[in-house]
Amino acid sequence: MRNPKENDFNGRRSAAADAKAALLQSHRAAKEAAEPTRIARQEERLAMAAAKEARQTKRARIKLEEQERVQTDALAADVAAKAEAETREKFQKDRSSRVVDDEAAQKAERDRRYADRKARKR
Repeated sequence: MRNPKENDFNGRRSAAADAKAALLQSHRAAKEAAEPTRIARQEERLAMAAAKEARQTKRARIKLEEQERVQTDALAADVAAKAEAETREKFQKDRSSRVVDDEAAQKAERDRRYADRKARKR
C-alpha cells in the first residue's frame, strides 16, 4: 500500500488491484522469458516421438521378417520331411520287393531241387 494511513476500502481495493496487476505482469514476463526453452522442449519432444516411431517401425519390420523367415524355414523343413519320408517309403518298397523276389527265387530253387530229387528216384 502506498500510504499506510490510507486504510479505507478504496485504498485497500486499489492496492489489491495494483498487486494483482504486478503479479500478472511478472507472470507474463516469466512466460516470455521461458518461451525459447518451451519451444526447445517441444522440439525435443517431437524429435523423441519421431525417433520412437522409427524404432517401432523398425521393430515391426524386423518382427515381420522374422515371421517370414520362420514360415519359410517351416515350409522348407516340411518339404524336407516329406522328401525324406518318400525316400524312406521308396527304400522300404524296394527292400520288400527284393525280399519277395529273393523268397520267390529261393522257393523256385527249392522246388527245382525237389523236382530233381524226384526225377532221380524214378
